[in-house]
Amino acid sequence: MGRWRPPDRPGSKYITPAGAARLREELDRLWRHERPQVTQSVSEAAAQGDRSENAEYTYGKKRLREIDRRVRFLRKRLEGIVVVDAPPSDPKRVFFGAWVTLEDESGAAREHRVVGPDEFDMDPRYLSMDSPLGRILLGKALDAEVTVRLPAGERVFVISAVRYEPAAA
Repeated sequence: MGRWRPPDRPGSKYITPAGAARLREELDRLWRHERPQVTQSVSEAAAQGDRSENAEYTYGKKRLREIDRRVRFLRKRLEGIVVVDAPPSDPKRVFFGAWVTLEDESGAAREHRVVGPDEFDMDPRYLSMDSPLGRILLGKALDAEVTVRLPAGERVFVISAVRYEPAAA
């Protein structure tokens, strides 16, 4: 079996201002701080002589490749990304950036925020718009019923609240 794998489907290109700031901060940290430190340690390890048995050199070069790969990804991602900082014209529908409260049949409520695929790990309540639940919620109105397929079976939720955070000034 070969190493070739089909490319992943690119994630949605939308992001909140906080998510964009986090990606820019990561790019800056990698490029200005971490990469120069690793480059310095690799050059010091290379000066020690035989590189074939030098673990510091080998792992340093591997870390440099990882940093460069992530920097390329972040630059390309930030280049094509759309920062959404304004609420939609219809605040009663679920769109990108919405805080959505879902109630199940028993009345238990859960709140989620629909965000982009680059930032759903920022908060446990964040939900990627590319996830199955995120795709189901997008465009739905307040008080709409949504059916979600789970391993244990289908569950029905009601959208009990939709709100948007005001843009930061």
